[in-house]
Amino acid sequence: MDRKPEEMTNPTNDTISPPHLTYSRRRVRTGLSVTLLGFVIFLIGIRPDVFGLDRSPVIGFVQVAVFIIGLAFLCIGGYISLMALWKYETPSIIADFGVRVVASGFVICVVTGMADVFGFGTDPLPSVPYFGPLQALGVQLGQYVIAIGMLMLIPYHRYMKKNQ
Repeated sequence: MDRKPEEMTNPTNDTISPPHLTYSRRRVRTGLSVTLLGFVIFLIGIRPDVFGLDRSPVIGFVQVAVFIIGLAFLCIGGYISLMALWKYETPSIIADFGVRVVASGFVICVVTGMADVFGFGTDPLPSVPYFGPLQALGVQLGQYVIAIGMLMLIPYHRYMKKNQ
């Protein structure tokens, strides 16, 4: 590899990462792209009227399924982006726990969001599944757990070394 020194530190050249960066730009961009896609899908599920897709005054099964799929993309994209920051290091035990906390939060969201479909919600089948206030609270709790898990994935030790 014959690289010129100015190519290695040129921030406009996307194919070559500067040597002082300890993360993969490509993985970070991929993760952020997946996160953005997940956010759009999540918005379509939560507020379809913004996109002109609202067909019902209540939040039903399809909307819940769509925003859970969007939330899955959000979790996967966040995981890819934050794990890219650990490029040359093994993740800490806190980061390993963070992955599991994110997964647990997602499971909380799926179970509480689909409670009626699974048969233990306030309106079990065969009635029309309805996304009620208790389910909304459960999904919010799951999203808080996901956020805590994402915070656990950040490599804080790098920033602590620089500030000492």
